[in-house]
Amino acid sequence: MKMLALIVPVTLTVSALPLLAESREDTEKRIRESATVLKELTAVGEKSIPTDLLQKAQCVGIVPGLKRAGFIVGGEYGKGIVTCRVASGWSAPETVRIEGGSIGAQIGGGETDLVFAVMNQRGMDKLMEDKFTVGAEAAAMAGPVGRDAAAQTDAQLHAEILSWSRSRGVFAGVTLNGATMRPDKDDNRALYGREVTARQILTGEVKPLPSTTPLLDELRAFPPKG
Repeated sequence: MKMLALIVPVTLTVSALPLLAESREDTEKRIRESATVLKELTAVGEKSIPTDLLQKAQCVGIVPGLKRAGFIVGGEYGKGIVTCRVASGWSAPETVRIEGGSIGAQIGGGETDLVFAVMNQRGMDKLMEDKFTVGAEAAAMAGPVGRDAAAQTDAQLHAEILSWSRSRGVFAGVTLNGATMRPDKDDNRALYGREVTARQILTGEVKPLPSTTPLLDELRAFPPKG
């Protein structure tokens, strides 16, 4: 029987490595990769992300290939996408940057696929700000693993952000406390061809592009609940 990795909190410094602006093609590729990550992490048998949590989530974020460096002192940095529930289903994807903070499992360098669920309106409001710090401004917990969320603790039930990661084939809930998250304005402009804010994208004002259909189709498998 495969065992989940032990979650060992490790404090990391904010990475000084730059995240360069991407072309529209690069961002569309990242969205396709995000669809693949979500599909794989919700279809891994008894160790998947709980379906009922995704049904209750207000927003879902995916960071394929979050880069991590160093042991004890290091950092993580990456680009991902976020989409929130709107009247028509899910909003167009917004590109975000995540940098620094702490992460729980899979110590060492390399890349990690990250999925996080924003569970309430307050957490969703934080996504629409120019920058926020996970943990300090939005309560965050490692997400439970399994087909349903029956094993959730009271703390997890009240968390605004739950998160999971996969690294070297190991899947587990992780914490993101201390990580900063912000809209990637340059990549969003490249993707949509004009200046758009996080609020415009995540509230449904911006129409999804045809290239985002694979991701939105994956998310439609989790209709709203509760």
